[in-house]
Amino acid sequence: MKKIISLLLTATMVLSLAACGNNGSQDSGSNTSDPGGESGGVKYSQGVTDTTVLIANSAATSGSYAPVGVPFNAGIQAYLDMVNAEGGIDGRTIEFLHTDDEFDPVKGKAALQNFVEDEKVFAIVGHFGTPVVGATIEDLKSYGIPAVYFATGIGQLYAQNATTNEEGYNIFPVQPIYTTEGQIMVARGVGTFDATKIGIIYTNDDAGKDMLTGAEEKCKELGIDYVAEQVAAGSADVSAAVTSIKNSGADFIICAAIQATMPTIVKELAAQGNTAPVITTYVNVSSAIPPLVADDIAGKFDVYGNGWVAYDDEEALALYQEWVGKIDESYSMNAYAQTGWIAAHFFCEGLRRIEGQDITWENYMNALETGGPIQNPFGGKIDYADGNRVGTQEMNLSKINPDVEGGWELVDGLQSMETLLSAG
Repeated sequence: MKKIISLLLTATMVLSLAACGNNGSQDSGSNTSDPGGESGGVKYSQGVTDTTVLIANSAATSGSYAPVGVPFNAGIQAYLDMVNAEGGIDGRTIEFLHTDDEFDPVKGKAALQNFVEDEKVFAIVGHFGTPVVGATIEDLKSYGIPAVYFATGIGQLYAQNATTNEEGYNIFPVQPIYTTEGQIMVARGVGTFDATKIGIIYTNDDAGKDMLTGAEEKCKELGIDYVAEQVAAGSADVSAAVTSIKNSGADFIICAAIQATMPTIVKELAAQGNTAPVITTYVNVSSAIPPLVADDIAGKFDVYGNGWVAYDDEEALALYQEWVGKIDESYSMNAYAQTGWIAAHFFCEGLRRIEGQDITWENYMNALETGGPIQNPFGGKIDYADGNRVGTQEMNLSKINPDVEGGWELVDGLQSMETLLSAG
């Protein structure tokens, strides 16, 4: 169990390390980049034959991000190896192409063009890293190719009620998106902490602004009073913003900041005598954080953090054991390999849903859209219905406790916004 807890804490940091065209959905199967074909009466899109399905990604497998990219791709391949050893899906094995883009958006764009136009892959699985995803998201939409799982949480992935690829219909994120997490933090404040006025301290980078966007949207929807103050990412002086939030009378505070800025904000809240509970993004639920702030907040207020990976029931533990049995031993405690496994699982679930049908982009994306929620092997369910492309929709809650291993104590299991608010 200690190993599982350690993996859970490590998994929360995957995003932070990976993050330092216009056809409608009804036309996606006939996109000009997708000539496809037909065999034995079954129509199929590019990248599909009678015996294989070809997918691809580019990720940093050399340089400073290799410790993330290499195990991430190993996790994808391990899941595909498991599927292929069992005969594939509908008699087709899945082949996985990869290019090292070195975390370079220029190389990432070139790799995507090669995959779609030259290699003619069926789907992009595990699109990797904020710089590359940010530079290619519009290309993915223009091609109309299914894109499943993104190793980043940038707000550009977020879409509600998407009906065309231009709006993001062909984009299927799994990891938390900061915009959604901002909404969940408000729901947690109202449903769990009975918040009546929420203070939001956010950094002026994309992560902070995206969390602010989500939090503001949910506050307005619920009619909750809020006040927001911006600080510079990496700033050593956040006193003015903290003073404004404290004097506003907020009874619940969202710390929408990552990395070094979050401890600075928490320390200043403690120094100014704050007593309201504070919640922060899952990216900060790392064993490195509690030693930086635990003494400052002791006896004053609690600091909570979201999480999206869970091993707290029998089903999850069983899936964890399956994972351990299939992955190379050197990766069995590697959270990045585990997220690759999750990426491949979500892709394969779409294929399973169209067994015996035409294997086209249109059918595949419609199956993800209309086939019901998909279970994360190590987390909650994700529902792509009604054009919702919002990433993880269920998160758990931990709080800083220096007396437990890793410094974070799980205090509530996976909850959606709906269940949080219904309990409030």
